[in-house]
Amino acid sequence: MDKKYDIVIIGSGLGGLVSGIILAKEGKSVCVLEKNNQYGGNLQTFVRDKRIFDTGIHYMGGLSEGQNLYKYFSYIGIMDKLRLKKLDEDAFDIISFDDDKKEYPHAQGYDNFIKQLVSFFPDEEETIHKYCEKIQYTCDSFPLYNLRQGEGYQSEILSINAKAFLDELTDNEKLKAVLAGSNFLYAGIADKTPLYVHALSVNSYIQSSYRCINGGSQITKQLIKQLRKYGGEVYKHREVIGFGFEEDKMVSVKTKSDEEYFGDIFISNIEPKTTLKMIGQDKFRKSFYNRIQSLEVLPSAFSLYIVFKPETFKYLNHNYYHFKDSKRVWEANEYTQESWPEAYMISMNVSSDDQIWAESLTAITYLKFEEFSPWENTHNTVSEKKERGLDYEKFKTQKTEDFLKVIEKKFPKIRECIQSIHTSTPLSYRDYIGGHNGNLYGYVKDSNNPMKTFISPKTKIENLFLTGQSINMHGVLGVTIGAVVTCSEILGKEYLVNKINTELEN
Repeated sequence: MDKKYDIVIIGSGLGGLVSGIILAKEGKSVCVLEKNNQYGGNLQTFVRDKRIFDTGIHYMGGLSEGQNLYKYFSYIGIMDKLRLKKLDEDAFDIISFDDDKKEYPHAQGYDNFIKQLVSFFPDEEETIHKYCEKIQYTCDSFPLYNLRQGEGYQSEILSINAKAFLDELTDNEKLKAVLAGSNFLYAGIADKTPLYVHALSVNSYIQSSYRCINGGSQITKQLIKQLRKYGGEVYKHREVIGFGFEEDKMVSVKTKSDEEYFGDIFISNIEPKTTLKMIGQDKFRKSFYNRIQSLEVLPSAFSLYIVFKPETFKYLNHNYYHFKDSKRVWEANEYTQESWPEAYMISMNVSSDDQIWAESLTAITYLKFEEFSPWENTHNTVSEKKERGLDYEKFKTQKTEDFLKVIEKKFPKIRECIQSIHTSTPLSYRDYIGGHNGNLYGYVKDSNNPMKTFISPKTKIENLFLTGQSINMHGVLGVTIGAVVTCSEILGKEYLVNKINTELEN
């Protein structure tokens, strides 16, 4: 006889696992289905040349005691199990430019953030204070960001444009470039990205910034332990390919391996466009279906994973956001073949708390999915290994060389320290993470039309809910909060926030 669950969750990314734990803690029978060989979505790690690399979690914010992600992770029972290394207090991120020898720090703690930047911009102290006040005010407008009850954000907050805010704040072009310099965190677009996306992204890192020792997959392991502790079940190699209905109610999901999982409530942690296509247009209002399918996705990326020869490259306890041109901080994705790459982010991987020498480095830059259109019908995962061909390998090799040459300008002797280089393309991100066209952070949020990109976790199918980075916000904190929003729709909004706060107080 087929087993039936209270909750069936499709996809074991962070949103799916956090939702599963919250609901299992409430006594629900929970089953999580994952199509890949590895759980965790963006939390996945992989090994190359005996070195661990993160797929998507290079650092996290808000994890010091009492801060928001610390509270959420404490509630779901994983905070005290994580191995973390705090990044440099005076510069967790460094913003730099080809046309300027100075390196501009983003520091931890708002007072320190102001102090470090004022040393570079002594005439702009008031401006930097105003910037920090606005960031904190914006974040305070989102109740769940601070584990508070509330109706939610004011609509005027959603329509403030990030670049326009900085342009009004100051005429100092370099300061504007430095304040916007980590916009790779959310793939900033000049005329669209809302200030709240910028604020919610940078605020938690300014509060505190950490790397995961030996990668972010430890988060997945702890989440799965907690899920099982509360009786939840989780299965890999279970690719969902269809849904069973009785009239308008979903009753089951069907997998590629001909299994059927029955449930009372279903949560999709896979990409909303894909979810809707799999269920079928006839199950949704035409206007809703078309709106979701027409949403613009954020850019994809090309990543280099560099393994160093032993004791050749010093470990850097901060990240770099580097731009060729400080005037094009918002336009780095609008490259030409000749100008690519115009910007990149560099992050070290850490394997011990007292690291002196770097074992490896990840460098990420924008790369459009369209450049890979000749191979878009190929798929390559651990469970489905299909070579993309010689032309693809040549293309990757050329992109690797072009990217490395640009990195060498910043780190002139890096090439002689390299033991091996490995890559991820937009196709890799699509196949392993499941993002539409390999996008980094879900859908474009648009300050000109903020409600167009708003997707409710509740759907017109009464027992189908959505979660994940496209529903609320991307990033570890954004997706965790998104899972709480999804579970609030099932358990009751006031009930869940009160429960979390009460448990944290006791």
